[in-house]
Amino acid sequence: MAEVSPQQIETFSRRFDVIASNVEKVIQGKRDVVELALLALVAEGHVLVEDVPGVGKTQLAKSIARSIDSLFQRVQFTPDLLPSDVTGVTVWDRNRNEFEFKPGPIFANIVVGDEINRASPKTQSALLEAMEERQVTSDGVTRELPLPFMVMATQNPLEHEGTYPLPESQLDRFMMRVVIGYPSREKELEILDTHGVRSTFHDLQPVVSIPEIDELIATARKVTVSASVKTYIVDLVEGTRQHPDVLLGASPRSALFLQRLSRARAASQGREYVIPDDIKALAHPVMEHRMGLRPEAQMRGETLPDLIDEVMTRLRVPGTTSRIAT
Repeated sequence: MAEVSPQQIETFSRRFDVIASNVEKVIQGKRDVVELALLALVAEGHVLVEDVPGVGKTQLAKSIARSIDSLFQRVQFTPDLLPSDVTGVTVWDRNRNEFEFKPGPIFANIVVGDEINRASPKTQSALLEAMEERQVTSDGVTRELPLPFMVMATQNPLEHEGTYPLPESQLDRFMMRVVIGYPSREKELEILDTHGVRSTFHDLQPVVSIPEIDELIATARKVTVSASVKTYIVDLVEGTRQHPDVLLGASPRSALFLQRLSRARAASQGREYVIPDDIKALAHPVMEHRMGLRPEAQMRGETLPDLIDEVMTRLRVPGTTSRIAT
């Protein structure tokens, strides 16, 4: 693999900042969440945005899509939505006297799946092949999806009525899960000023093109990950599986995603190499939705964030001679 040049890293960092700043015109006070979602884009992954209604989940997805001069589609998931409504359907064309495939909204660069947990499990599963293999198979014919391709799905917490839990197999396809959270008091006052009459989303313009996103993806792939950092990733993932309070540990896919995302994060900060802090910063959004606690641990009040922090505290950080708490 060719080494990444300082010029490529500098271009990556500058372009990444431009996109994040553009999205932040709409999603105010949540720079960390915006950057996480953009990291998933350049790391060729998918994002699950989970939070209560009204905090800007859909606006985040739409703002990222609008910031990129690309093909964008939005799917509003409902209980009566069919798989063919997402992937497409083959219909008979009388004029041409043959069957014709009508592509669904999944054939786009950025696909926003709004309230994905309101659709039936059958419709949710229609996304699996598209998310994992970047292709759709209909009536025995496999069709490639346009690249780059990212699904940004929003989800309301399961305690709300009319929702279906996402199966573990589909959750594992999402590179990360992010939670937006409520804005601070100061930011909420700013939101009233900037969005009180008309949303700034309507004035948002693309700041990068598809070829430029492809360049970011190619640059991120070249960022160096040392053997010691790779060992740190594997030790972290294994530590979640061996913890006595864990029912379901992090999957091997989570280790791959951690490495890919850490490359993108390093480049966004102007580095040609990954450091342990990159892994620490990404561990929670990458691993939490893939793990499960034992019932007795839940009864004791244990949480997955605390457990992941505990595992990281026990690990020796590369480049040090002792275990260091995160």
